Amino acid sequence: MPRSRWCELNPPANTRPGRPETAEHVASVLNSLRRTVRAFRAAAMVAEEVLSISGAQHFVLQQLADAPALSLNDLAGRTMTHKSSVSVVVSRLVSRGFVRRQRSAADRRGIVLTLTVAGRRALARVPDSAQSRLVAALERFDRADLAGFARLFERFTTELGIQSLRPAMLFEDEAARSRRGASPAPEGRAPPLICRRGPAGVALGRGGTPPPSGV
Repeated sequence: MPRSRWCELNPPANTRPGRPETAEHVASVLNSLRRTVRAFRAAAMVAEEVLSISGAQHFVLQQLADAPALSLNDLAGRTMTHKSSVSVVVSRLVSRGFVRRQRSAADRRGIVLTLTVAGRRALARVPDSAQSRLVAALERFDRADLAGFARLFERFTTELGIQSLRPAMLFEDEAARSRRGASPAPEGRAPPLICRRGPAGVALGRGGTPPPSGV
């Protein structure tokens, strides 16, 4: 999504101090999100530094290690994402030699995706992916708690004004930008300020990027 769309999706937040009776709960949620984001970033960095793959590619490798995928739709279902998103990830893994894409013996129009020997060796060098840990943690909730958590998180994304964002696989977009490299601004000129407020009211810097300080 172009960064300039943050202005459309996220009008300036109400920055008045919160009610004292809710401050403790807000702080607890914020700290939990900080820990989660920090742990996910660390896991993605391990995959990028050790294997030169993204966190999303790491997640797909783990799914294929469990069992081959009988189609892209099968793999999309197992990774809980859209077919178009997982297709891009698979293509990158095939080009690295970590995944083999073959015609299905049962249906010549279909494909089967399997992990190669190189892919298994790569997985052995890194711990579980952040997304695998996330899914495992959610699956340990009982049914009622998970349903309630899902409803509250949907409401949370609605309050943030981000429900229209495409739910791409975690860390794949970031890794792609890192590989391409950021386009520098013309010499002597700074990128324009996109808007005053970004996600959840966070002030954006030049070029629409959040400031470098922590969340």
